[in-house]
Amino acid sequence: PKSLKLPRLSLCFLLPALAGAVPVKGEAAAGPDAATPQGSTIKIVVLREHGVGAAAHAQQYLDEFIEATAGLNGWSSASGKYYTGRANAEKYIDTNAPQFGILSIGAFLALHEKHKMTVIGKVDVANAGGRQYFIVSKTHKTLGACKGKSLASDHLDDVKFIEKAVARGKFKLADFSLVPTRRPVQTIKKVTRGEAECALIDDAQNAHRASVDGGEDLETAWRSAKLPPMVIVSFPAATTAETRKFKANLALVCTGVGREACKKTGMRALRPATEVEYRAVMKAYDG
Repeated sequence: PKSLKLPRLSLCFLLPALAGAVPVKGEAAAGPDAATPQGSTIKIVVLREHGVGAAAHAQQYLDEFIEATAGLNGWSSASGKYYTGRANAEKYIDTNAPQFGILSIGAFLALHEKHKMTVIGKVDVANAGGRQYFIVSKTHKTLGACKGKSLASDHLDDVKFIEKAVARGKFKLADFSLVPTRRPVQTIKKVTRGEAECALIDDAQNAHRASVDGGEDLETAWRSAKLPPMVIVSFPAATTAETRKFKANLALVCTGVGREACKKTGMRALRPATEVEYRAVMKAYDG
């Protein structure tokens, strides 16, 4: 039988640990920012919920990415910390006061007000998932037919996000008999093996479900609207000058000195953004 092999995603959104502070080599630095004292460390927290997979040489790849980003912005040192769960990420935020963050959309919606995050950019990540959701089934062709039936998913841990931002009034999780799973592949196999009648999956799972034995036979009973990409934010700890420079240089990270680092990690581009691009989903989530 075939098994689902998801492509390597951005290491920043996959790995269970990230680097410590990475000193920047003199040749790479773009010149010190007066608002960032020499010797201080710029901290970036990454919260990627439902991250899957693994990558070799994680420390090396992350160091390259951080060094490239730090060099562009004139930071004397920078560090990154990765989490897949909100509780530990919040503990890190409260304890370490990072200047910037990269978050999956569900985490951003839940935490942005509490931690006073400001949207400054977005991340284009190859096959990251979380951009669109689908309900698939081997026997049912409509959402209505799946209601009242068993629904397998590894996306059931955030009820508000699924019901408010994803379903947007089309369904509630209480409409189904829930079958929680822990892994993306397991969710699809529950349906193909007849252990659940329907499954809620995201776009990454949907794109590769044909790699699972029987996955190509599943019908799409429902699909959500597309959601905005992972978001880059600033925290109150970042100075106005630091934020302005970081945002202005985002597009350069994966096209200049950071090209190879981005390629290795799966990030295609970092781009400036504002809250306007996230306003619709924020309104749906808070409504």
